Amino acid sequence: MSQSKTRHARLLIVGSGPAGYTTAIYAARAMLSPVLISGFEPGGQLMITTDVENYPGFAEPIQGPWLMEQMRAQAEHVGAELVSDYVTKAELGQRPFRLTCDSGAVWTCDALVIATGAKAKWLGTPSEEKFKGYGVSACATCDGFFYRGKEVVVVGGGNSAVEEALYLANLASKVTVVHRRDSFRSEKILQDRLFANPKIEVVWNSAIDEILGVENPLGVTGVRLKNVQTGATEERKVDGVFVAIGHAPASELFAGQVDMKANGYIKTVPGTTQTNIPGVFAA
Repeated sequence: MSQSKTRHARLLIVGSGPAGYTTAIYAARAMLSPVLISGFEPGGQLMITTDVENYPGFAEPIQGPWLMEQMRAQAEHVGAELVSDYVTKAELGQRPFRLTCDSGAVWTCDALVIATGAKAKWLGTPSEEKFKGYGVSACATCDGFFYRGKEVVVVGGGNSAVEEALYLANLASKVTVVHRRDSFRSEKILQDRLFANPKIEVVWNSAIDEILGVENPLGVTGVRLKNVQTGATEERKVDGVFVAIGHAPASELFAGQVDMKANGYIKTVPGTTQTNIPGVFAA
């Protein structure tokens, strides 16, 4: 690595979701000269969110991408430096900390804020892996367009699943929500909208046993559902499967260096954002 590609920052922020941008805004106003590295998905999960209804200050729903663009603009306005790249290696054994990016750039920093957020969880089945991108998705706003007038399945029972189903109901001919329990965990207002939509059916106490499809061209043709109480199975013809079973922390880059909980979330000192490494914080 050439020396010309190595830069130093007083404060480096990894991740460009709401936590990353908020950190950048406050740090810039404190004259800490923050540098924010956007990450693999600039803007975070809100970039694939349509209506945001629970952000204070807006009586009407706002679009996730619009909100993130406003945060980005504010961070730039107050003096934060924003870098479009993502970190592939972190060395936190001593100060200055050293981070290597996909572009080949190397950053050193006196302090680091980890704001890498979370990423979609998957079912973890061989058939899911086989058809990812060929009928299996974790983003309705990204891929829903391809299922206009078709039948799709949404897997999950939280806010993400219900929101995905409601979005897809505007495009697909039918949406089937498959949930392994007998009630949703999502907000009541979202449930009411879902139950009132004639294009959405809910299959309770069930899980995806296998995603069915063809080889040439590669694509999904159906799903085999399994009742988690009785073990009974049934097959349904669908054109797409949208997995919305929650999120897992995008923290693997720092594994073995920063202390983490069993679920992969970074441990912090109670009441603070400080990790076990002085100068490394989690937001």
